[in-house]
Amino acid sequence: MNSLKNLGTKLKTAQIIALGFAGVIFVGAILLYLPVSSAPGVHTTFIDALFTATTSVCVTGLTTVSTAGSWSLFGKVVILILIQLGGFGIITMSTIVLMVVGKRITLNDRNRIRESFNLDSMSGLARLIRKIVTGTLIVEAIGVVLYCFAFVPRFGAGKGIFVSVFNAVSSFCNAGMDIMGDTSLAEYAKSPLVNFTTMGLIVIGGLGYMVWWDLVGTGRRIVKKEIEWKKTWRYLNLNSKLVLSSTGILIAGGTVLIFLFENHNPGTMGDFTTGQTWMASLFQSVTCRTAGFFTIAQDKLREASVMVCMLLMFIGGSPMGTAGGVKTTTVWVLVLTAVTFLRGKKETEVFRRKVSDTYIRTALIVVLVSFSVLFISVVGITLVSDAPFLDILYEMTSAVGTVGLSRGLTPNLSAAGKLIVILTMYIGRIGPVTLATAVTIQARRQTSNIHLPEEKILIG
Repeated sequence: MNSLKNLGTKLKTAQIIALGFAGVIFVGAILLYLPVSSAPGVHTTFIDALFTATTSVCVTGLTTVSTAGSWSLFGKVVILILIQLGGFGIITMSTIVLMVVGKRITLNDRNRIRESFNLDSMSGLARLIRKIVTGTLIVEAIGVVLYCFAFVPRFGAGKGIFVSVFNAVSSFCNAGMDIMGDTSLAEYAKSPLVNFTTMGLIVIGGLGYMVWWDLVGTGRRIVKKEIEWKKTWRYLNLNSKLVLSSTGILIAGGTVLIFLFENHNPGTMGDFTTGQTWMASLFQSVTCRTAGFFTIAQDKLREASVMVCMLLMFIGGSPMGTAGGVKTTTVWVLVLTAVTFLRGKKETEVFRRKVSDTYIRTALIVVLVSFSVLFISVVGITLVSDAPFLDILYEMTSAVGTVGLSRGLTPNLSAAGKLIVILTMYIGRIGPVTLATAVTIQARRQTSNIHLPEEKILIG
């Protein structure tokens, strides 16, 4: 234990975050590789155990074997725990890891965490983590109760409750894994209860913990009549406004486009009523925000819908939530920066606030690194698979964004292909910026005060 603590004190925080996720994945893989984790008569290879552990911790949802049929009750419980750990997010999980390895949280670490959570001080760090855990369990418990109305009548009390718990945790954590079969929620495509319960959990988990507390705090002020409910938007912080507005725009836009493209598609929504088609379109738009559940066949989608879904998957959810992707605020900042440039202004503004150049550069780096990872992974899969290119692109976008939607490619990949997907999911979950920091061992050279002569470069 002392050697572990000594190692922890020598590593940077970002390195511990990356290694912490890798450690949990490895332990999970070992547990899933045990014979007790497999269903009777099923032999699980280590690569499949490693893949399942990775997709669980990274809350992705891509699978190489059937989650319902390949794992025993013990194996399913292990997967459930891994999903919950991964769903807590980088900051919460890394803070726990820092405490376990005995690393002292430095002033810089505290400032970074404080700014991430938008706190005035770090005195309430432990309390904040307790709030995150408590809030998560409460929301998931509500989901369990709602799911029970649909699953208990079908599976019976014991299995129905377990299925409800698994689905609630998987939905909230945006994992997209289920233990009902190989068709996800397709059997419930016309069930408003299952659809809206799942979508509610996905959206709440994807909004991010800090948006929760901002909404709850503002709600309390409304109840106490300190502010009028009509002025709620004014009192939300900038991050919440960006998250809520971008989330609403993406979900609404995706719903309309998918409805238009799939309305008369016999392979997806051909026999749906108009109301059911709108509900299925809404669900597809929401689940593309890194959830992974599906109610319509992904391999039957029209190419236009596939392109819309890939865009939503790449963008993903919001910071400090359970979702992946480059994040809504990242894209929102870049869009606003482009609009600002086109208008001839020098400063990027949003809701009457200036966006720092540091955040703009960070957003550019995140998108560039994520796109690079996607490009490399797609090239890698094309070298080891003869699958159609669109299926490969869809699958790897799903992996980078930790979504889990699949057109049937992943189970048929070779061991090399599975390893590529594993690495892609891992990088997609811990974040390009965190990974880049983790592999940078030497301290940054202080060159920020050096001003070099400007030179013109031809662009476009």
